[in-house]
Amino acid sequence: MAFVVTDNCIRCKYTDCVEVCPVDCFYEGENFLVIHPDECIDCGLCEPECPAGAIFLDDDVPESQQIFIDINAELSEIWSNISERKEPLPDAQEWDGKPNKLKYLIKG
Repeated sequence: MAFVVTDNCIRCKYTDCVEVCPVDCFYEGENFLVIHPDECIDCGLCEPECPAGAIFLDDDVPESQQIFIDINAELSEIWSNISERKEPLPDAQEWDGKPNKLKYLIKG
């Protein structure tokens, strides 16, 4: 099992979760974070630190967010590792809680 970053992180990218991860399993894209499923040790420290409520244990990912299990696995292989907290995106508060943000995910 592993934790998974889901839809609500897109265009917010709070990094409070990164700061508490003991194994540095977060990876950073332009407007989203992912967790590498093979590096995550299921400690659960990241989940309560996410201000956007975007992190779930893979078994608990809502049905509508299941695609993010594969997205985390895919993008964690190509994005750069992040291990220190950074400021969220400038308009994070405006995007927090907006539905259906997958179309805004920048993979490159």
